[in-house]
Amino acid sequence: MWVDEAKIHVASGRGGDGLIHFHKTRHNPRGSPAGGTGGRGGDVVLRASRSVATLGQFQKQVHFRAPSGEPGGPRGRHGRDGDDLVIHVPVGTIVRDARTGEVLADLATEGAEVVVARGGRGGRGNRAFTTAYRQAPRIRELGEEGEARWLLLELRVLADVGIVGFPNAGKSSLLSRLARKRVKVAPYPFTTLSPNLGMVEVAPGKTVVFADLPGLIEGAHEGRGLGDRFLRHASRARVLLHLVDLAGVDGRDPLTDYWTLRHELEAWEELRDKPEVVAGNKIDLLPPERVAAEAARFGEAGVVLHPVSAVTGQGIPELVHAVGKALEEVPPRPAEPAAPSRRVWRLTPDGPPFEIVEAEGGVVVRGRAVEPLARRLDLSTPDAQAYFYRRLERLGVLAALRRRGVAPGTTVRIGGYAFEFEG
Repeated sequence: MWVDEAKIHVASGRGGDGLIHFHKTRHNPRGSPAGGTGGRGGDVVLRASRSVATLGQFQKQVHFRAPSGEPGGPRGRHGRDGDDLVIHVPVGTIVRDARTGEVLADLATEGAEVVVARGGRGGRGNRAFTTAYRQAPRIRELGEEGEARWLLLELRVLADVGIVGFPNAGKSSLLSRLARKRVKVAPYPFTTLSPNLGMVEVAPGKTVVFADLPGLIEGAHEGRGLGDRFLRHASRARVLLHLVDLAGVDGRDPLTDYWTLRHELEAWEELRDKPEVVAGNKIDLLPPERVAAEAARFGEAGVVLHPVSAVTGQGIPELVHAVGKALEEVPPRPAEPAAPSRRVWRLTPDGPPFEIVEAEGGVVVRGRAVEPLARRLDLSTPDAQAYFYRRLERLGVLAALRRRGVAPGTTVRIGGYAFEFEG
């Protein structure tokens, strides 16, 4: 089954914990700090690959987690970083944040990739906390938690020419004739339930991709007949090949069909101004004078019609030439720019570094300067508690508590920890 939408959950790896360790020798029986830093957690990366055709793999597996970093080792050894988890998706996949709807990436080229969840940093071991006045610290950091988020994946077919039309207009038969490709054809509506691609030579040495898109009906832009999903695929095409059933086999008027579908295309913003070539199929079922009359009727309505027969091949060379001329007037999709070797982000801090909030039974200190510090430090040792207290003093938290009139002995909560304020 061809699947073009999926929702997945990704989680990057947690950073490895730092280690408290002392390396003892015969000449140094007390030992020197030698606890290593934990490894970084693995990232989650989405990478476009032509080896994947649909998003069907995500119907069976929804949750993806990258490996965590390993803890730091003795003698200052750095923990092993977690391997990145690379998830292959089809070329043409658009990645959105499920919560906000923000487009995170458009993976429109082979090998294009995006990091959707960054691994947590590894915690520092006690060796990193050694200073001139703190020569035997029993302090370490815990590994940082990785990121987790839900993603919406949306596949849009990459083609230069999108063949659109009502069901039974002969789109699949036309693609079979143009690309010399076997495509499922049957005398009932909605034979094509997923896009078919074919390579067509529009000029000597110039080959482009044609896509036979599933049939559209009136109300397609509102989702009737899954039309909104099929129109989405047409948005990638540089030129639309609008095919009508000139013989009216199903009892419909070809010109009325054209304007009905044209209304659906214009209702979809990404297709409103897209160039199109109009072809009238099944002329092998009509006498020449009827074909000429229909072409004249389209011409009076301001539409240039190219009569063709997907069965006999009549008019096909002229149609291919017209499509080639239309493509020449539309610039090709720009190549994805090369990523810079290094990106430097300078972000403006959002809000104050910390704030003090009254709470039942005490006060709560929260903010970007204090909560990550409390979460990462292993506060199970007196050295770590003293270090944490000094950091709060340097950040101005203790002074702010005093200015606020917090009495000694009051319970202060920071990042899941609670301690008594000493004043």
